[in-house]
Amino acid sequence: MTVYLDHNATTPPLPAVLQAMAQVQAEHWANPSSTHVPGQAARQAMAQARARIAAFLGCKPAELVLGSGATEANHHAVLGALQSRAGEGRRRWLLSAVEHPGLMALAAHLQQQGVPVTRVPVDGTGRLDLAALRAALGPDVALLSLMGANNETGVCMPLAEAVALCDAAGAWLHVDATQLIGKSPFRFAGSGIDLLSASAHKLNGPKGVGTLVVRQGLALPALLHGRQERQRRGGTENLAGIAGFAAACDAHAADLPHELERLARLRDRLEVALLDALPGVHVVGRAAPRVPNTLCLRFAELDADPVLTRLERAGVVASSGAACSAGGTQPSHVLLAMGESPAHARGGIRFSLGRTTTEAHIDTAIAAIVRALAPLLEPTASLESAA
Repeated sequence: MTVYLDHNATTPPLPAVLQAMAQVQAEHWANPSSTHVPGQAARQAMAQARARIAAFLGCKPAELVLGSGATEANHHAVLGALQSRAGEGRRRWLLSAVEHPGLMALAAHLQQQGVPVTRVPVDGTGRLDLAALRAALGPDVALLSLMGANNETGVCMPLAEAVALCDAAGAWLHVDATQLIGKSPFRFAGSGIDLLSASAHKLNGPKGVGTLVVRQGLALPALLHGRQERQRRGGTENLAGIAGFAAACDAHAADLPHELERLARLRDRLEVALLDALPGVHVVGRAAPRVPNTLCLRFAELDADPVLTRLERAGVVASSGAACSAGGTQPSHVLLAMGESPAHARGGIRFSLGRTTTEAHIDTAIAAIVRALAPLLEPTASLESAA
């Protein structure tokens, strides 16, 4: 049996999601922008799906800009904020030093175009350094982009404190909630956040659909021009994907508190068992609040590549936050920002659980991981003892 523990990368679509998508494809294939009867039926189906997504996220349906996913939503938030606020003299963008690689790539691109960008550091636990944020905020800052929960470590960011600091400085706050939604009881309403990104495929929904939540009253220019999405995102809507997104939201809303408790119990069971059974195991971000499904481990001085290879051969699918290239594993920018050495930053292994993870999966994974890695770690432990 192969145990899939890479749910932070993507999640398997639920049967209800596939059913909802198939039904929409069969019954509402017309263009929702068309004025004829089939088009208006499709438009009504989209409105119903939009309302269900909004209910789960805790926002108003009119605040949703439905698009292709969180990468698009992140670009819309950043580029829109910089354009909207330039007239106020606010041209600088802040983002944390541990953001998703897609945002980090956008930051590098914008810097090449002359946009002032400041990366705000994190502390040793992976949480945003609030003193550094306070020092970085100023009258020229348009936006702070901040992950709700880190994709590699699961560490949750201090959102309430960031809201307060941004409000005081007049900066907008954009939260990439891709790894937070469905893994916490978060609600957009009352959060004080201005812009929020999410992707359906992290919630057992389909790939290619997600949303940017834009706080009501916020003037955000379009990323793709056209009349759809209140003229904020042009292009014929992906109605089947939106229906699947709504079905995934319904499934998570139905039992969220119970599911969060279950995931935390399984994650902690895996963590404790591996700490007890293997020498040289280090839990990354253990001292910080984490979402309940994510466990980031470093196994002594081992690089991620050989560990992941052995794990997959043993039947456990996990991942590394580090990008691989022909030259070998590159250090994780997240772990480097947390103060880890380059050698340690090449060794982070992420185990991420989801709705389809069972106790049997975790028990199987524990046995397989110990069997696969013990031969690599025992000599290391002996050398450390001798030293």
